[in-house]
Amino acid sequence: QLSKVLDLPPENLIKSISAVPVSKKRCVADFQLSIASVTEDNSSGCLSQDLNLQAQKLAERLKCDAVVSGISAGPGTVNFTINRELLAKAVLQQVLKEGSEYGVKSELFSTVPRQKAVIEYSSPNIAKKFHIGHLRSTIVGNFIANLKVALGHEVIRINYLGDWGMQFGLLGVGFQRFGNKEKLKSSPLQHLFEVYVQINKAAEDENVKELAKDFFRKLEEHDEQTLSLWKQFRDLSIEEYIRVYKRLGVQFDEYSGESFYQETSQEVLKMLEDKGLLQKTKKGTGVVDLSEKKDLSSFSTVMRSDGTSLYITRQVVDLAAAIDRMNKHQCDTMIYVTDKSQSNHFEHLFHILKLMGYDWAERCQHVSFGLVQGMKTRRGEVVFLEDVLNEVRARVLQNMASAKTTKQVEDPVDTAEKVGLAALIIQDFRGLLSSDYQFSWDRALQNRGDTGVFLQYTHARLWSLAQMHGGEQLTDCNVACLQEPDAISVLQHLLRYDEVLYRSSQDLQPKHIVSYLLTL
Repeated sequence: QLSKVLDLPPENLIKSISAVPVSKKRCVADFQLSIASVTEDNSSGCLSQDLNLQAQKLAERLKCDAVVSGISAGPGTVNFTINRELLAKAVLQQVLKEGSEYGVKSELFSTVPRQKAVIEYSSPNIAKKFHIGHLRSTIVGNFIANLKVALGHEVIRINYLGDWGMQFGLLGVGFQRFGNKEKLKSSPLQHLFEVYVQINKAAEDENVKELAKDFFRKLEEHDEQTLSLWKQFRDLSIEEYIRVYKRLGVQFDEYSGESFYQETSQEVLKMLEDKGLLQKTKKGTGVVDLSEKKDLSSFSTVMRSDGTSLYITRQVVDLAAAIDRMNKHQCDTMIYVTDKSQSNHFEHLFHILKLMGYDWAERCQHVSFGLVQGMKTRRGEVVFLEDVLNEVRARVLQNMASAKTTKQVEDPVDTAEKVGLAALIIQDFRGLLSSDYQFSWDRALQNRGDTGVFLQYTHARLWSLAQMHGGEQLTDCNVACLQEPDAISVLQHLLRYDEVLYRSSQDLQPKHIVSYLLTL
């Protein structure tokens, strides 16, 4: 009908018609057409009363039929109510037919090209704390990767480790002094961290500094013994990371790291020099001018000098890594997930790539998130990811033991872990990623209200109802039983799911999906 009256092809109207958000206070229509999105001259800023008038006129030209049972004009919209039985039948048939792919197959995505994305996330530093920022990066990156895969895109998940640099000189010397091969094998992350803390206390000593420089120099020169110890640190750390990530439901296609790009970094420096982008300052440092007027009002440091030797900065290593990934994976987009304190770094990174003539820098994206304050475990501040997982599991187990409604479960520890993870993730995903928030165990683990615990609890109740009452596979249902307002609200809410997915896929914010689930 709209296509005929407005003289527009039907596919042009798909994005202009949306499901109406459900309201607890009143009954609402099912779909609405936004007038502004279909009027030719909406760029000239139609006044709202014109839009309202247009909406009224359009509503008068449309007729109710067997499908549409009500048409009304709203502020700048035309609202449609669908025949109630037809609504129930259409929604439920689609849910039954598509199962877990419901919403993903929507025509909203028909114009979105399938793409290949490289996503870099988590990226902890070996022998240093796995702080809460790494946890956020891990779950946000995993969400983005899962969402893209669900929507039919190809994804390469990369964990880019801090596995190189002067700190490995210190760590090497520290391990020779305080290290223990058995502890390294049984709990590498904890042992290397302890060694690093101990040697850092001694690092004021000039002798230790010299030894550390010496160890790192040998590492750079690929001295066999030194390299083999470093490789042990790296391999055993990755093994333990894999085990801990598994508890989070996270896996990676590639464990990359700064160590991979030591040689290619030199090539990148040469490229910068050949293109005339590298400038030397009086102090001997190397910079790339990023200012419009070429007056160094904005620049990025690519080489540092300590008087005796020149060091390449992380900027160069990241340039080398980006160029290598693009060559290797030929991807459509490259996404970096880190906290917002690194926004400048990535802005500079993408800018330099552009100056070097890499047009694909336009397709690189930094997804940044805010800081979390106040996450402590009973042992004090968070040092390892495992501390957080053990803490949340212990707290949920305790809550389960003291709650009257807890059923006997086969594996209480596993149940506590899953419920606890949902609690952590939902608390993290409720707001905009860029906002900072104050973490609270009590708030995260409440079993009522907008929490992950409540989502899991509701899901478990529905699951047990389904098992008690409906073992057999449904193919048809009597929609006449689903006419009361509550049932209609649920059906209307299900209508909106694809739009919510679409919105999250556009801005990569999980909060749209989370608030949708909490409303559901």
